[in-house]
Amino acid sequence: MLKHRGFPGRLPGTDFQFTIRRANKKDGPAKLIKRERYRDRKHADVKADKGFMAALWRCFGEEPFERGNLDAGRLSWLFGREVIPAEDPFDPESYEALLKIDVKKAQISFPEVFAADAAEPDWEDEDWEDDDE
Repeated sequence: MLKHRGFPGRLPGTDFQFTIRRANKKDGPAKLIKRERYRDRKHADVKADKGFMAALWRCFGEEPFERGNLDAGRLSWLFGREVIPAEDPFDPESYEALLKIDVKKAQISFPEVFAADAAEPDWEDEDWEDDDE
C-alpha cells in the first residue's frame, strides 16, 4: 500500500481521518462506494469534505493518483462525483486503484478550494480556516 507522504492524516482539531496507518491484511481494502450527501449534513462533515478536497487538490492536482493509504470512508463521500476512477476496469477494493479529481464537478462543489485567492491550508493549525463562519 502506497503511503502518500505529506498528505494530512486528519482535519486539524477533529477526529475526521484522511489516511489510514496500515493496510488491512486480513479483510483487504474497504470498498469505495458513492455515499449520498444530503443538504442537512452537519457543518463539521461539510468542513471535512472541503478539507479533504483541498488536500487532494494540493497533493495531486489534475493528475491521476493511487488510492494507497487514503481513507476509504472519506473518499466515499466524494467518490463518483468529485473523485472518479482514472482507469477502466476499476477495482473499488484495491489499494493500487487509480483515481482522479473531476475538476469541473469539484469546482462547483468546493469553489472556495479552487478560488484564485484560496489560501494554502495550514494542516498544523488547530483552528483550520472555515469560510462559512
